[in-house]
Amino acid sequence: MTESEFMVRVDETLERIEEILDEAESDLDYETNGGMMTVKCENGSQIIFTRQPPLKQLWLALPGGGFHFDYDADAGQWKRDTDGASLNDLLVQAFADQAGEQFDFSAI
Repeated sequence: MTESEFMVRVDETLERIEEILDEAESDLDYETNGGMMTVKCENGSQIIFTRQPPLKQLWLALPGGGFHFDYDADAGQWKRDTDGASLNDLLVQAFADQAGEQFDFSAI
């Protein structure tokens, strides 16, 4: 994947996440700025996405730690670099824990 393809992939992923959050019943605020997205949950916690172009990774920061994801073109999804867990599965759990709401992130 070239750097420009990576940038497009991250932008598309963040846009899809925004669309899902816009449909949320809870009061989630988010801000996107220069490849970084910060989601502020009602409980005061934050979920932060950042792109890392040199590594071609999408990073996710949660109150419990940070995670790095590589895009798996064969699977068509972001996979955690340590164990292959999918970003969408991790986001389902993270938003349930932090926002108390269930989301379907299968479209990212």
